[in-house]
Amino acid sequence: MLIGELSGRTGVHTHQLRYYEAQGLLTPDRGSNGYRDYGEDAVLTVRQIRSLLEAGLSTQEIAYMLPCAVGTGPDFYFCPDLLDVLRGRLRGLDDNIDTLTRSRDVLHDFIDATERRAA
Repeated sequence: MLIGELSGRTGVHTHQLRYYEAQGLLTPDRGSNGYRDYGEDAVLTVRQIRSLLEAGLSTQEIAYMLPCAVGTGPDFYFCPDLLDVLRGRLRGLDDNIDTLTRSRDVLHDFIDATERRAA
């Protein structure tokens, strides 16, 4: 299938599909006319990529994990270091959440103090 059809079937813009290709996440064949030619498996691969991106994973992490992905979930076959990558990303997200929570609390304090002075 051509890139436009893959885009239509997955809801992913063609420029994003080209980016996934540049990152090594998609590998279409090339027709004699030079057009990208995606197999049926590309639909599943794009859905897996989107799911992993929604989990906050980088394209580098996804490139490592994609060969281990199964189904649209994606679920994973056990691959070496896979859990380390997932747990590392989760720790990073938890750290970011903690930082944002502290920032929010400080801003609330600033707002409360300013409102008390204004009253």
